[in-house]
Amino acid sequence: MKKTIITAFVALLVFSCTDDFEALNTDPNGVTDQQTEADFFHIGGPFQPMFLNIYRYDPAWHTQLQHNLNADTFCGYMAPPRPFVNGANTTNYAFQDFWDQFPWDVPYSERGVMTNAAIVKERAEKDFPLMYAIAKILRVEAMHRVTDVYGPIVYSQFGVEGASFVTYDSQKEVYYQFFTELEEAMATLSTDVTNRQFVEFDLVYGGEFSQWIKFANTLRLRLALRISKVEPAKAQLEGEKSLAHSSGLLESNKDNFLIKGGATHPLTIFNSSWNDVRMNASMESILEGYDDPRGNVLFEDSNITPGQLKGIRGGLPVLPAYNTEIEQRDAYNAAFSRLGDAYISDRNPTTDIQLMTASEAYFLKAEAALRGWTGAGDAQTNYEMGITTSFAQHEVSGELSDYITDNTSTAIDYVDPLNASSNIAAVSNITIAWNGGATNEEKLEKIITQKWIAMFPDGQEAWSEFRRTGYPKLFPPAVNNSGGTIDSNIQVRRLPFPASQRAANPQGVEQARTLLEGPDHGGTRLWWDIAGGNF
Repeated sequence: MKKTIITAFVALLVFSCTDDFEALNTDPNGVTDQQTEADFFHIGGPFQPMFLNIYRYDPAWHTQLQHNLNADTFCGYMAPPRPFVNGANTTNYAFQDFWDQFPWDVPYSERGVMTNAAIVKERAEKDFPLMYAIAKILRVEAMHRVTDVYGPIVYSQFGVEGASFVTYDSQKEVYYQFFTELEEAMATLSTDVTNRQFVEFDLVYGGEFSQWIKFANTLRLRLALRISKVEPAKAQLEGEKSLAHSSGLLESNKDNFLIKGGATHPLTIFNSSWNDVRMNASMESILEGYDDPRGNVLFEDSNITPGQLKGIRGGLPVLPAYNTEIEQRDAYNAAFSRLGDAYISDRNPTTDIQLMTASEAYFLKAEAALRGWTGAGDAQTNYEMGITTSFAQHEVSGELSDYITDNTSTAIDYVDPLNASSNIAAVSNITIAWNGGATNEEKLEKIITQKWIAMFPDGQEAWSEFRRTGYPKLFPPAVNNSGGTIDSNIQVRRLPFPASQRAANPQGVEQARTLLEGPDHGGTRLWWDIAGGNF
């Protein structure tokens, strides 16, 4: 099996560090195979790198390139105060090969999810099927993020020997495999409740398989809605399976899928030590417009507008008022809102990586109800439960009643106090309170806008939902350096296939381009990304 895995790495030429992989296979202190089997490390050991590399904890600059300088900006959550690469960078659609390969290279690296899931399969599929079931769920959670960045990916053929190049699966094929694997994993886990051998290796639920089933079931509903425009019948089939499942979905904040990695969240480093991330202007427009009490949890007040949040337009250009890139960065990071002290900061840092919450589950049910899926319940009830659960998560429930009934507040215009050319009028007039007489499209905008707030800081998932639905409505980039391949109003749809793959697996990339059915640039829509309304 080790030969198979290494062969796959040679073909993929992924960016990685080999010491983590070797640690799982060779112990420098002379620990024998019998000893590792006795303490279950031969099965449990590969889980830690899987947990820690869905959203990479360390080193932080890997995380910055994996998520922060693409999805976190594209989704309207954050923006860098620094015009990297002399103002021509991924955030304004001048894609950088070295940056844009990290969402691929991290999960395919030797300490990444695909490799370690393969190790678990080899060691556990026959004798420890419960462990392999967890590995399959983690693999789906990690790799749906990768296919939602690039489109076609290497999945079913990962590790297969003998081919002249590594074959990609289409995004449709990958999604269909996801549904099958989640179904299989939930069925396997339902044969047990808690496995004590897995407790010390489980960085989310402490070995409680009942919780893993609820997470997998909610993940299936997320993926079902992701394909609801391109394949509505398949989406409804899979979504109604989730809604009817006896284990249910995530229900309360104790169910949230938080990876407890035990190290400072990488965003803390970007926020404080490096001063490379600040609030996005779209986030300011919506949170300030709604007078949303979560805003003061997620972000700090601005130094330039005391008592208010202040964000930066994504795609910040080089400004003539500043002599250097660093001078411009220092001016912007001193003035604009940092990530919040009570959430992610240098003074009170969290160690948890949030990848799914119970509030999201309620918003998923709200949308499913709009689509008429059996078992979804009432759209308004689910919508309001989503807001309620998010407020509870951020400990601002005392302000819930006024907020949830607010039918007048809307997003506000954006004013850049340092660069008037970035000013822009609000792009949405949607309010908070549910309106039973509104169209389904208007109701969906409310649902997705509130889900977007609640999912912070998972910019990858927020970007995917923005591309799928068009909501929330986000400001276009201040500068578009795509050379005409990306429409500023439609905004970026994907990242180009990674340079690491183009160098080592060129035949595979050519096959992937065929599967993509469009040019290999950021303006090409993915399989599930269908233009037009949602209903």
